[in-house]
Amino acid sequence: MSGDTDLAGKGPVPHRPPLLEVRDLHVSHGHVEAVRGISLAVPKGQIVTLMGPNGAGKTSTLGAIAGLVRPSGGKVFLDGRELSRLPSHRAVAEGIVLVPEGRAILGRMSVEENMLLAAQSRPAAVPAGERRQLIDEELRRFPVLGERRHSLAGALSGGEQQMLAIARALVMRPRILLLDEPSMGLAPLLVQRIFEIVEAIHREGTTILLVEQNARMALGVSDHAYLLERGRIVLAGRARELATDPRVQAAYLGGEVSDV
Repeated sequence: MSGDTDLAGKGPVPHRPPLLEVRDLHVSHGHVEAVRGISLAVPKGQIVTLMGPNGAGKTSTLGAIAGLVRPSGGKVFLDGRELSRLPSHRAVAEGIVLVPEGRAILGRMSVEENMLLAAQSRPAAVPAGERRQLIDEELRRFPVLGERRHSLAGALSGGEQQMLAIARALVMRPRILLLDEPSMGLAPLLVQRIFEIVEAIHREGTTILLVEQNARMALGVSDHAYLLERGRIVLAGRARELATDPRVQAAYLGGEVSDV
C-alpha cells in the first residue's frame, strides 16, 4: 500500500497496513440502499473520520462493522481476518467496540454497574481479577464519573453520559473504537472536552473510527477522512488536505479556510 491521497473518492491508501479494512460494503434497510459499495481502511493507531450529511450512510457503516446491521454485500477485515456478518457480541469479543449515537447507557444502573457489565462482555480481554482495576483506571480518567460512581447513569448530564459511554467502551479494551457522533447535543465547551478525551485516547495508542458532523473538530484530530454522500464515498484523503478542499470548505466548514 502507498501513502497517496485520492481526493476522487477511492480513499487514502496509507503506508501502514490497516487494522480495519472494509471492502465494497453495501447496507440496505428494506428497499433503501443506505451504503452503496464503499471501501475504507483504518491503520493501526490512527484516527479516521467518516463525515457527511444526515442520511449519508455513516451510522449504517458503523453498524455493519460492529455487527448490529447485516450488510447485503461486501467484507469487513480486522487485522487481515475476515469478520463479515458477525453478530454484535462476536464483534465485541474480537475487539470491535462501538459507542453508539445516543450513548445507549443503562439509566437504571449505576455508573459503576454500567462499566462492570461492559467489562464482563469481553472476558478474554478483561480477566475477572482485573475488572475492578480497569474500572478504577477509567474513573480516574473521568473524575466526574469517579465522584458519581454509585449514582444512577440516567441522572447524569448529557456530557457526563457521553463520558460514561466512552469509559464503558474503554474498559472492554477495544482493538478499534467506533465513535458515532460523540459531540451530538453537547454545549460547545463540552464538545471541546470530548475531543480532548478522544485525542488523549488516541495518544495512548487506541485506533479510532469516528463518525462526526462537527467537521472542523473531527478533521482537527484525524489522520485521514472520508466524505460520504448518499451512501458513497465522494472524497477521501488526509484530514488536513480535506480541510482545505473547496467542496468541504463550502459545505461543512462555513466556507472559511480551515487551519486544522
